[in-house]
Amino acid sequence: MASAPSKLYQDDVSLVVALLDTNPFFWAAASLPFSEFLHHVIPFINSLLLLNQLNRVVLIATGTSSCGYIFDSGDGNASGNSNAVCSGIIKKLEDFVGKDSKIGKGSNGDGTRPAISSLLSGSLSLALCYIQRIFRSGTRHPQPRILCLQGSPDGPEQYVAVMNSIFSAQRLMIPIDSCIVGAQHSAFLQQASYITGGVYLKPQQLDGLFQFLAAVFATDLHSRNFLRLPKPAGVDFRASCFCHKKTIDMGYVCSVCLSIFCKYHKKCSTCGSEFNQAAPDSTIPDQKH
Repeated sequence: MASAPSKLYQDDVSLVVALLDTNPFFWAAASLPFSEFLHHVIPFINSLLLLNQLNRVVLIATGTSSCGYIFDSGDGNASGNSNAVCSGIIKKLEDFVGKDSKIGKGSNGDGTRPAISSLLSGSLSLALCYIQRIFRSGTRHPQPRILCLQGSPDGPEQYVAVMNSIFSAQRLMIPIDSCIVGAQHSAFLQQASYITGGVYLKPQQLDGLFQFLAAVFATDLHSRNFLRLPKPAGVDFRASCFCHKKTIDMGYVCSVCLSIFCKYHKKCSTCGSEFNQAAPDSTIPDQKH
């Protein structure tokens, strides 16, 4: 009996879903202005499309309160002059940032925002939904991967949602690549790239960001088997507690639903299980956060 035909194109055809951090709180204090950042990202997107005529690139903006699709090379309206495409991307980004700012002000009555993290969990979910839609439409599809262009610090309150997205990507065999342009490393994206088999990179010199993007993240999944790509020196596997949404080194884990808490609880707030174990000795020092 003949085997079923593969739904994949050749090895060098890629579907790249790029998640672009548009957090104004981060870019206001960043060493690299957002406009110059786009001058590196947009030529990188064009280079991906030039590598193979079947390649497909999708750009998703990650704001502080929302996420949205900005560009899809598979859309008929996206084809045309490169200058027109560039202008269209910038215009849509400006509109998105304005709408996201209004949503943020509406969610906080005083117009302030307590955290400066971006909605990474939302953009990862959008990327996975888009890839799944491509999987289910048509007979053949390119090799998918997700590229996170992140600068904002992690939001511990998003830990559960981000980890769910990471494990979903692992199940679908979708690598998550990470390029960090902020001052701090991202524990979320370190774990994402490690678990899904992607590449994690934090360039030291952002002036040459395009060279890093083109040399490391433009290669298709098949070609990566023959290249020596950068590997992270270490991965931060610390989790966030479910009670205070803080990153902890040590804590308590529910044996039923595996929820994590920084302090002892008589009852699990997630699944409602009661713990028969006696409370820990008060002489033991508090856990490190």
